[in-house]
Amino acid sequence: MGKIAFLFPGQGSQAVGMGVELRTNEPKCKEILDRADSRLGYSLTKIMAEGPEEKLRRTENTQPALVTMSIAVLELLKEENITPDYVAGHSLGEYSALVAAGSLSFEDAVYAVHNRGLFMEEAVPYGEGAMSAVLGMEADLLAEVCKEIQAKGHVAELANLNCPGQIVISGCSEGVALCGELAKEKGAKRVIPLPVSGPFHSSLMKPAADKLEGVLKEITIKDAKVPVIANVTAKAQTDANEIEQKLVEQVYSPVRWEETIRELQDLGVDTFIEVGSGNVLTGLVKKVNRRAQAFAVNDRESLNKVVAKLEGVKE
Repeated sequence: MGKIAFLFPGQGSQAVGMGVELRTNEPKCKEILDRADSRLGYSLTKIMAEGPEEKLRRTENTQPALVTMSIAVLELLKEENITPDYVAGHSLGEYSALVAAGSLSFEDAVYAVHNRGLFMEEAVPYGEGAMSAVLGMEADLLAEVCKEIQAKGHVAELANLNCPGQIVISGCSEGVALCGELAKEKGAKRVIPLPVSGPFHSSLMKPAADKLEGVLKEITIKDAKVPVIANVTAKAQTDANEIEQKLVEQVYSPVRWEETIRELQDLGVDTFIEVGSGNVLTGLVKKVNRRAQAFAVNDRESLNKVVAKLEGVKE
């Protein structure tokens, strides 16, 4: 039997109502949700359960909400003794992956990402930064397009290399708009502006990275017990100092997600389990490799399906 990787989602996977069913039906999950509230000093779980959506979409709430949901669901997988050989998280999801790998405590992760969200908001005033998904264009060609726009004095950079033909660009609003137009002229199929509050994973986030470094010094980062594939390098890491350094760089560096999935496959992973809210990463895995086994687990029902599938594989 091949190896298992747990994948943890990032921003965009949140939804009002997340965690309600787990809180009601699963005591261990309720405990995780309660721990998030007490660490943050406000009722994050109320925002997760009831919204309003604008409030949940504020990045200082979105980030801890997604980590909390992922770690609550992780408790269900632990109960079934399903353990990963490797873990990875998309952008913010890297913090959930580090909790799963024993590198960060849950409380520290929630605290760190709440602050990460605040710092990202502060780095660029609302409306001055943007992100867009560019579909149907190779990374090399899109990087050239970005360079042309940068030569005109605008910030436009590759932010998320998600899967073949799906890349997110990030930068100043005008730079991203011009880059999208030029990409279409040069053959991109579609350009979709994303509903985000800032230019994440671009050099405009350097001030946020500097502040985050201070917060990471306050918390305890241990060596990971399970290798974590880092967004910045798409390589496995377990060393605490390296993990800390890469979390700082991650704020302003591209998320190498397609390379992450390919690296996991090279390491012998054939089963990917997305842990937490939504199924975005499951879809991306399938776009990288149609034959890969990929499942999204977000409640008891979806967990039971995965357990049945894995039992079947063992037989």
